[in-house]
Amino acid sequence: MATRRNADGPITPIDRTVAGLAARQVAHGAVADLLASNHAFALEDALVQAGRDAALDGADTALARAIATATFRRLGFLKRVLAARLSQGLPEGQPRLVAVLATGAAQILDLNVPDHAAVDLGVRLAKGDPQLQHLSGLVNAVLRRIVRERAEILAEMTDPLAHNTPDWLAGRWRDAYGVETAQAIAAAHLAGAALDITVKGSAVEWAERLGGVALPTGSVRLHEVRSAVSDLPGYAEGAWWVQDAAAAIPARLLGVTSGQRVADLCAAPGGKTAQLAAAGATVVAVDRSAPRLERLRENIARLGLDAEIRVGNALDVEEPGQFDAVLLDAPCSATGTIRRHPDVAWTKESNDILRLAALQRRLFDRAAILVKPGGRIVYCTCSLEPEEGERQVRDFLKRNDGFERVPVMPDELGGLSAPIDAQGDLRTLPSQLDGTTPDQRGGLDGFFASRLRRKI
Repeated sequence: MATRRNADGPITPIDRTVAGLAARQVAHGAVADLLASNHAFALEDALVQAGRDAALDGADTALARAIATATFRRLGFLKRVLAARLSQGLPEGQPRLVAVLATGAAQILDLNVPDHAAVDLGVRLAKGDPQLQHLSGLVNAVLRRIVRERAEILAEMTDPLAHNTPDWLAGRWRDAYGVETAQAIAAAHLAGAALDITVKGSAVEWAERLGGVALPTGSVRLHEVRSAVSDLPGYAEGAWWVQDAAAAIPARLLGVTSGQRVADLCAAPGGKTAQLAAAGATVVAVDRSAPRLERLRENIARLGLDAEIRVGNALDVEEPGQFDAVLLDAPCSATGTIRRHPDVAWTKESNDILRLAALQRRLFDRAAILVKPGGRIVYCTCSLEPEEGERQVRDFLKRNDGFERVPVMPDELGGLSAPIDAQGDLRTLPSQLDGTTPDQRGGLDGFFASRLRRKI
């Protein structure tokens, strides 16, 4: 019998006797684990591990992911809704109870799930958990009340910045971007993200073949994918790979040509490595995570590309002045990816940004050592936080006068000028490319990138 370990309790058997219950056990367990983990890991990792342990089939895996993702996407709203319907407020110290209520509420309010299934299976989850059995009546009452009051609740979900964003992040974005833009960012996070791909050939031709649209930045966006990604035309042949449209820009800014030697530091999961290799560069891809590099290696092989893959710390690369270009996609808080990974908003803290900024500074200085005179560095992060972007570049240039900024130009972005800041750096926001024309709906991950040249 498949089992999964509770966040703070004994192993629980996976119940396959009731349709849909196993998927909900996995979703509930992943959510509870993150709520109790003190930010130890990501939702995707938790889902993959729990789904593997439970031996879920494809449909149940997709359902578990949908429930857990919807829960974190509206977690702020859900907490407010639940707190208002519990006589003693939300029991934050009981993550398994919060998780069963939140996952049930998310199904009722945000997913195409029958109400009776959301309620009944939520109650079954509680009854099957030794620590929640005595609370199954409470779970039943709260979820049934949410069903009755759904229209009223949905009408109140009007301010995603104030009510669905952690206070510390909302304050940061107001300070960095102003109230109006911060509100637009929070609204974009609720909308989720389409599937973007980077293609080897013509974006226009692949967009037509796959029923998507070619974005101005060069990516192809697929709004409706009704099959597994690996079943889509061109995947098995290695014609394209999945990569957010914003994440695909930094490697293009590096402007590598055939035969140039390029270091891709912190390379996993490998989308940028693939771009550089497809451009004809001799790529050295470095990352400290062996499992993630294995995924990179598999993707590079599927794409028919070649790269030198090294497991190790980018800070330990000792080849001064040996690279024509360096791409540094630095480890960061990932607050720019909340559209795709809504758990990021709830599993990061302000101290994480300070800690990561110190590492980014060291990696930036290492990149400066590696690049040849006349060579280029693109520094980038998938973060909305200035400490991990604009301020890193400002401070780098202050302590490295042998480098100069090479501004990004609108024609490098298909004519888009909004993502280019006053300094000539790239700053994409989730609220950009969000629907001004039919072919541009769907937003972007929040990314920062700066292109620098070594003068001497």
